Amino acid sequence: MNTQIHFGFFKSSLGLVAVAASARGVCSITLGDSAAALARDLGQRFREARLTRDDAKLRRELDAVAAFIDDPARGLDLPLDLVGTDFQRRVWRALREIPAGETLSYAEVARRIDAPKSFRAVAQACGANRIALAIPCHRVVRGDGGISGYRWGVDRKRVLLEREARS
Repeated sequence: MNTQIHFGFFKSSLGLVAVAASARGVCSITLGDSAAALARDLGQRFREARLTRDDAKLRRELDAVAAFIDDPARGLDLPLDLVGTDFQRRVWRALREIPAGETLSYAEVARRIDAPKSFRAVAQACGANRIALAIPCHRVVRGDGGISGYRWGVDRKRVLLEREARS
């Protein structure tokens, strides 16, 4: 495969953010507390790629993600390099259509993609999402409206939802 992927980091109110992009678009946005851990995760996920840290090359993408974190009303429209099954891609498209400040349950997302019995598979697709914020899986909640599971931490999910509700 030998794809070239550039990545960069910035500090935000949500912690450290890593953004990675191939020639086709952003392929990863991750949140964490350690640059070493985020870089290790990128290396594991893109084992066959050539990874190069280059914050300057990704300045536009880094700035766009930072602006979105500070003001979700701005939206986040970046070219994405999505890798997933057809079902996952359908779920991720549906998630991108949820407006900031709104949430849907896993079952509601399943109905939107015409797979009403697949709410567990929707949850798995959310868990497989590696492009935080741009594919807003944080906008998916339990059927009772409760906040649960978020790869980057339930506290970050809560902050994102509260910030979006105010924007």
